[in-house]
Amino acid sequence: MDCARATTGIIISMKVLIPSPLYSYTKEREVDAAGATLAEVLADLDRRYPGLRFRVIDEQDRMRPHMRFFVNGEQEFDIHRALQSTDAIVIVQALSGG
Repeated sequence: MDCARATTGIIISMKVLIPSPLYSYTKEREVDAAGATLAEVLADLDRRYPGLRFRVIDEQDRMRPHMRFFVNGEQEFDIHRALQSTDAIVIVQALSGG
């Protein structure tokens, strides 16, 4: 399926803010993505920008420790979280060091 659809058949598409370390994949700071869950949005992004998902999700389908996901300003830990078309997604790379 190219785009996720809500139970009503409406395509769920939202804005995703891309962090600087992933800019080389998208060449844009903000992109549109479709999906009924965060996992589906990441899959849609990976279809359009190959390799992007692997940079944020590991081989066990878990969020990488240095990546953070925010939905409507709240940190999200579950990639299977249901989304609405009005949701705003921000991907952030955590910084460390001293």
